[in-house]
Amino acid sequence: MTTSEGMVDLTDAELVRDPFTAYSRIRERAALAKAVVPGIEPMWLVTRYDDVKLVMSDPRFVSSAAAVPGAVDLREQLWRATGIPEEHFVYLKAGVSEVDGAEHARLRGLVTRAFTVRRVTELRPRIAELTERLLDELPGRAEDGVVDLLRHFAYPLPIAVICELVGIPEKDRPQWRDWSAALAAGFGPGVAEALAGMVDHVRVLLEFRRHHPADDLITGLVRAQAEDGDRLSDVEMIALVQNLVVAGHETTAHLLANGTAALLTHPDQLALLRADPALLPKAVHELMRWCGPGLGTRMRYAAEDVEIGGELVRRGEAVMPVLAGANYDPREFATPERLDITRDPGRAETHVGFGAGPHYCLGAALARQEAEIAFGALFRRYPGLALAVEPEELRHGPNPGTWQLDALPVRW
Repeated sequence: MTTSEGMVDLTDAELVRDPFTAYSRIRERAALAKAVVPGIEPMWLVTRYDDVKLVMSDPRFVSSAAAVPGAVDLREQLWRATGIPEEHFVYLKAGVSEVDGAEHARLRGLVTRAFTVRRVTELRPRIAELTERLLDELPGRAEDGVVDLLRHFAYPLPIAVICELVGIPEKDRPQWRDWSAALAAGFGPGVAEALAGMVDHVRVLLEFRRHHPADDLITGLVRAQAEDGDRLSDVEMIALVQNLVVAGHETTAHLLANGTAALLTHPDQLALLRADPALLPKAVHELMRWCGPGLGTRMRYAAEDVEIGGELVRRGEAVMPVLAGANYDPREFATPERLDITRDPGRAETHVGFGAGPHYCLGAALARQEAEIAFGALFRRYPGLALAVEPEELRHGPNPGTWQLDALPVRW
């Protein structure tokens, strides 16, 4: 799991196979560890709960390397390594997650209204309707009594919800699913093509909404630009739409798949949930902690020298908060390796599956609501649901930043 220089290899097979155990070992050895990924310079890993929250919340750590003179932008190195043309870097850098301070607040404010508690609550009947429709269709998707729940339920539900919210036409959603999958994978020849396709399509949608407004986020961005064009560029609008669609369904899709697999392999916990559906909110939080899809989050750069756990992180160095390490930290969670849907944190949310600080996930409330509705309906409608393979036969993708199944074959 380590290189000859003693650095953590983020592409190591052991870490990819069981990241929660691997990161727990790394966490207990030291507060910080150096890590490498092919094609980019080394970075720090921070794995302990308090340290992860510090890096995500403290203004001494920033998302943009450009904000720290002399810092090497590891994101750019990674984009080059994955074959993304430099002319597309501008769209990746303009996203709400890539900026800090006033610029971050400005961009976040433009889309926050789409994710208010009221707006999310208003979406509940529509999410329930989409869920029931997909569950109605599942038996017809089966081959020899087996259906891939990831492909036919976990993915279609959240992408339909976020595309309706943003304003992606229904006929174009399968293409966006393919683009998002390529971009989320983070490597391979499809990444550059996916990004180019998204950019071109959002340009078309923006122009259409300038003449044909609707009740969606794209129209809201067009209006905001018309009211104050100097403060919102086309590049920023394209980046916002791309970010929201990809982030708005990838995480939720894999939470649904990972969570379903976890409950099917922990029948005692599934029995508790079936006996008391009121446990759904707690169950979603616990599943996000125990098998959430985000293993690590966006790198931060030290804007000044900062000491973490007795180790000095120097100005300009990159640090990646490891969510999988923090969510299994026994300093914060009793018996963290145990899945317990009755776990009571004593406050609304202790896990860091949705991040923390200024960049806390915009769509967290929407994702939680989708998961509550989806899990509740799935296990109510199909009480005999079971894995169609042995648990050890389930395969996960090789992306070191995401815990995601390649497929979830189930039987009724």
